[in-house]
Amino acid sequence: MIDKICMFLTNQIRKEMPEIDDEKAEVINYGLQNIVGEIPKIFIMLVIAYILGIFKLALFTFLALFPYKGASGGVHLKTHMGCMIFTTIFYCVIPFISQKFVLSNIVKYIVIASVWIFGMIMIKLYAPADTEDVPILAKKIRRKKQIVSYITYTIGLFVAAIINNSTITNILILANFFQTITITKFTYRLTNSKYGYEVYGDTSIENV
Repeated sequence: MIDKICMFLTNQIRKEMPEIDDEKAEVINYGLQNIVGEIPKIFIMLVIAYILGIFKLALFTFLALFPYKGASGGVHLKTHMGCMIFTTIFYCVIPFISQKFVLSNIVKYIVIASVWIFGMIMIKLYAPADTEDVPILAKKIRRKKQIVSYITYTIGLFVAAIINNSTITNILILANFFQTITITKFTYRLTNSKYGYEVYGDTSIENV
């Protein structure tokens, strides 16, 4: 349903703006998928976070991760209910457990460095991780999103390293780490999903 709504909106935009080519339409549709598809899940997640008393931390987790998640992509579960449950668990469990432990400075720096190295490798291999429903085929777009992934991931972990708040530090480390996990081939196999650029590889759009 969401796919059809986003495609309809994209087509309406193209009717009003005929100068939009296939590449730009792909970007618009991808953005609409993220916005329209996320709104109900985010609302429910925040309601549950409020009930659990972690509303501000859950909202911070979402906003802090949004740039990296938007650029790097990641696996989507087969049903909207599954996505809703996963989103709620992701953005509620991470801030909840982040309050429960404190890392010493040495351990913190070691963990951040390890997570950063792991993420750089995974971004190089898999980002942007698209889906069959919303493939990202234009090479120029893929390259831009990969570069943004490198930058936003590094910024998030850099802030985690210098900020003097253990809860925020833990949130940034865990959120960025687990978001990176969602783009890996292991997670795609685990959820029986496929990368869109692999499925439609023969129709990849060259730089334009």
